[in-house]
Amino acid sequence: MYQTLISCQKLHDNLLNRDWLVCDCRYDLQNKAAGHTAYQQNHILGAIYLDLHDDLSGPPVTNRGRHPLPTNDSIAALFCRLGITPETQVVVYDDMSGSFAARMWWMLKHMNHDAVAVLDGGWQAWLAGNYDTTAVESSRTPCELIYKAKSGDVALMDDVAKVSLLIDSRDGARYRGEIEPIDKAAGHIPGAKHRFWKENLTEEGVFKSAEELHKEWKTLLGDMSSDEAVVYCGSGVTACHNLLAAFHAGLAMPRLYAGSWSEWSSFLDNPVATSK
Repeated sequence: MYQTLISCQKLHDNLLNRDWLVCDCRYDLQNKAAGHTAYQQNHILGAIYLDLHDDLSGPPVTNRGRHPLPTNDSIAALFCRLGITPETQVVVYDDMSGSFAARMWWMLKHMNHDAVAVLDGGWQAWLAGNYDTTAVESSRTPCELIYKAKSGDVALMDDVAKVSLLIDSRDGARYRGEIEPIDKAAGHIPGAKHRFWKENLTEEGVFKSAEELHKEWKTLLGDMSSDEAVVYCGSGVTACHNLLAAFHAGLAMPRLYAGSWSEWSSFLDNPVATSK
């Protein structure tokens, strides 16, 4: 069972295994059709495409951020459509170092499916290794299962004031309030520490070793237990990359503030902090 990351070679070795499912999560925030178009042109053999907006987000029920989490029932329906059974090993990938794929990884963990891993290095590493690709779209046989969601792994906006440690996953300029290209206010939630999700990666775009990540995350957490921390980003997507990194480092998974900055900043009464 692979629960955090998987190499291209390990995926290739199991590519024809019927108990394995590969999900292509490529997406472009500036061009919402680009990911699906890229999938139609070429993808990992057997992969199914999942769209961040249509599949990995839902109406603003659980939160009112830019990419609201689907309801648990909607997530369960997606997994049934994909034929994900307790025996299914899921592998997810994108072309952005796991920043979108980690959302699907977290959703599976949230629904108590442990056998899910992000392809380390993503689409670029797969191409560099000359592994099998195709333009032929695949399909899966749906299943009928009941998925039970974890409780307590999602933080709501009203929970934020009670949180001992907040971690902001956006880039430094947005955290400091120097720029804000998308949301209604510039800055961060007061008291939040900063860890840009790309800090989990090497210069080659693969994840740092579990040992190195553990050291860095322990420095960030201080005396705090990781499961007491809440992680957010702009819309609850790249925050999942930080959750993956912490879990890969051998730490208990922090909670996700799914509404993130896009929700927090949309309420004028919520305080905003900046730092230069």
